[in-house]
Amino acid sequence: MRIIVGLGNPGEQYANTRHNAGFMAIDSLAKELDLAWENNKKFKAEIAKNDSLILVKPLDFMNNSGRSVAAVMSYFKLLPKKLGLIKTANADLSEILTVIHDDLDIEMGKFKVSIDSRSAGHRGVKSIINHLKTKNFKRLRIGIKTPLLEKIPTDKFVLMKLNTEEKKIIDITIFAALKDIKN
Repeated sequence: MRIIVGLGNPGEQYANTRHNAGFMAIDSLAKELDLAWENNKKFKAEIAKNDSLILVKPLDFMNNSGRSVAAVMSYFKLLPKKLGLIKTANADLSEILTVIHDDLDIEMGKFKVSIDSRSAGHRGVKSIINHLKTKNFKRLRIGIKTPLLEKIPTDKFVLMKLNTEEKKIIDITIFAALKDIKN
């Protein structure tokens, strides 16, 4: 069983923002695999699954994504644990967990796959690392950096809606990135 998590913020006001690149990617993957989303209050997440894959969209805001991810992984018995607690710090979850998220350090139109890397300031990733007590999982980092980043504060930049051209670039990047992580 594998889990793929797309990070983003819930709510219509955040749809098609740079910070929701993870949600856009996971929605695209669910559509490609013909999986339907179900709201799961226990996990505070939307879940889509088949026999070998669980897709997760945490419905907590980005900075609290780790709670949902840990709950899903614990429920499906995908964490090393004893009495409900993670017993091993730095557990290798790289074959089980992939997290898809936006990345300010990567140019829009590019993506990177990394394993066992720090959060680099991404609060959603940091939340997952803190809740799982490991950074040893796969990450698909979707580039959102444009020259506009130099002109406005980061928090405003990531929450701006993508314009038509940027949305096309992100969609093409997501298509290529998903082919890369499915192999």
